[in-house]
Amino acid sequence: MDPGSTCGRPGRLALVLATLLAAPASALEPYAIAGDAIPAALGGVSGDAARGRAVVLDRTRGNCLICHQVPEPGEPFQGTIGPALAGAGARLDVGQLRLRLVDASLLNPKTVMPPYFRTEGLRDVAPQFRGLPALNAQEIEDVVAYLASLRTP
Repeated sequence: MDPGSTCGRPGRLALVLATLLAAPASALEPYAIAGDAIPAALGGVSGDAARGRAVVLDRTRGNCLICHQVPEPGEPFQGTIGPALAGAGARLDVGQLRLRLVDASLLNPKTVMPPYFRTEGLRDVAPQFRGLPALNAQEIEDVVAYLASLRTP
C-alpha cells in the first residue's frame, strides 16, 4: 500500500474528513477580474432583478440607500454620498457592476463603498458575522441584475 494513501488508515481518513467538514461553509466562490470588471457570474448563478431590488431597498441587508439614491420615489431618506444608481445599467456593464459590489476598493483603495463579497482584512466585524460576506453570490447577482435594469438616468 502507498504510504501516502488513506486506504486502510482510518485515523488519517478521519482527519482528512474532519478537516473538510470544518472548512467554513461560507467559502467564497472564486472569480476572475478582467480590467475593471468580473465578467462571469459568481458561482455561475443567474440574477433576478426583483430580488435584487429587494436587497437594494432592504436597510438590513444591502443598505444601499444609506449612500445611494435609487429611482424609487416612495422610498424616503436616500443617501447622497455615493453616485445615484438611476442609469447605472447604461453607464456600466454587468461585469463592472459586479466588481464594484464584490470589492470596489480593488478599483479605488480610498472608496467608502463597503466590500460586499470579501471577508478578509475587514475591521469592526461582529463575531457572528466574521468570515461571512455581507451578500452571498446569489444576492450579488440579483443586485447586479437590478442595477443593470436601471437604464434611464
